Amino acid sequence: MPNLLQTYRKNRTLIITLVILFLLLLLAIQGMSTRDWVVTVLRGLAVGSITFLVAAGLSIILGLMDVLNLAHGTLFMIGAYVGWSMYVRPDTVVDATTPFLLVLAGFLLMPLWMPLLGRLRLGRSATRVWPWIALLAGLALLALALTRYPLSIWSGTEYQNSPIVWNQYFEAGTVQENVTPATFDTIIAAVVDWGSLLAGSVLVGLAVAGFAIARRGPTAQAARSVARPLMWFALVAAVAIGLYVVNTPLSDFLLSLSSNALFVLALIVAALVGAGLGGLMESTMIRPLYDRGIYQILLTLGLGFIGVEMVRSIWGRTGFTMPKPALFSSTGDGCPAESISGWLQHQCSTIIVDIGGEPARIRTYNELFVIAVGIVVLIAVWLLLQRTRLGMIIRAGVQDSRMVEALGINVRRVFTLVFALGVGLAAFGGVIAAPATGLSDTMGATLLLSSLIALAIGGLTSFPGAAAGAVIVGLTQQFIIRYGQLGINLPFLAEPWKPSPPLVPASVILLMIIILLVLPQGLFGRSE
Repeated sequence: MPNLLQTYRKNRTLIITLVILFLLLLLAIQGMSTRDWVVTVLRGLAVGSITFLVAAGLSIILGLMDVLNLAHGTLFMIGAYVGWSMYVRPDTVVDATTPFLLVLAGFLLMPLWMPLLGRLRLGRSATRVWPWIALLAGLALLALALTRYPLSIWSGTEYQNSPIVWNQYFEAGTVQENVTPATFDTIIAAVVDWGSLLAGSVLVGLAVAGFAIARRGPTAQAARSVARPLMWFALVAAVAIGLYVVNTPLSDFLLSLSSNALFVLALIVAALVGAGLGGLMESTMIRPLYDRGIYQILLTLGLGFIGVEMVRSIWGRTGFTMPKPALFSSTGDGCPAESISGWLQHQCSTIIVDIGGEPARIRTYNELFVIAVGIVVLIAVWLLLQRTRLGMIIRAGVQDSRMVEALGINVRRVFTLVFALGVGLAAFGGVIAAPATGLSDTMGATLLLSSLIALAIGGLTSFPGAAAGAVIVGLTQQFIIRYGQLGINLPFLAEPWKPSPPLVPASVILLMIIILLVLPQGLFGRSE
């Protein structure tokens, strides 16, 4: 009992706040029928699950690295578009994998450049100038090679070849009939283009190492292993060329898969691409700015704008939907289903459930699958943080990164892994969200705002806080939307007051302000 009393006194404000939030939820429920509030809660949990997938990565990155990644929403959006590409046009992804791997192969040689360049004794002017020359030459080679590389791809400006039309082909099952394979005219052209990609990425890697030498001065460090980077370079380059050789049969195989299998592949590919982009961002752009917080914010903000423009140039400005997998899209015989077994048998898009004596129509993807994914990711990441060596290092790094480094742990590598994990979660969430909310070039900004609010409510560096804040944001938004349809009976008003759509984001911001006034560190954040 004394321990319980002591815990209450220590967390009295938090406990009172949580009780008030729960009472507000009960008060909101009182104005609805059982069916209405259950469906609203499910929709709120679904929105909270998607918000959590973005907020969780932000929380982990901010907690360990003190980096507020304002490009996180854009990376969520990129994950959605990459997932759509793998889902609807897997042949395009196969085409693009070869140049991507060749560029990656060139960057894998970067561990060799720092020791080699550290032995050079060039003048100060030459040390500052040559990285710029290498960077410009490398980017020019990459731009020339990538623009000439043959891709079988949609058009962002031509409607008849737009993503919207390819969605229609996908739903009609005629994608494979409309695909035209893209190949080089001659093997010589292919070899020249591959060589340009490798040379360009090697020059950019050299430039990055050169900038580091110019900033910190030459060091006489020795390469830990020459064979390992060369082995990875050769392996990745060989895989890239091998994929080009089997491009056509591999594309035909992927195009013949069911939508369920393609959706799983889309999730995996988007998460891997997101993790790769995150690792690349951290190692090349974030790492030099660890001691310059304002520059980190400006850099990630700028990268977010660049990412949006890249998406617009590749996929176009028009928003479109991502077809749901077959498991969640049927509307034929036996639908809507009346049980889980009926849904699994007929793969219905909706299921009818009796709630409080009234039938409620629940969407199997939006209100069931999305919530289930959020719960699974929450448990998986929690187990990673609490039950693995990497999680122990991450948690220790959040508390004292210098102590972790003093124990002989490569903190830089951990930082890269954490950043990659956080961005991978966001990209994964983008694919999960795409069939439910559609794709648009503004989806990233919207989710970033909701995620930042969820972090502020739950606690900026708290993973459980990210989950709690995301759920609170989702429930608040959905109850406001529902009351915008039903109306709220207020004294002195003849008609029920219906909150307007702009009050949806305003309501969560107001809730955030109130919670931060009471608990400046958020619900589960630690005091600084």
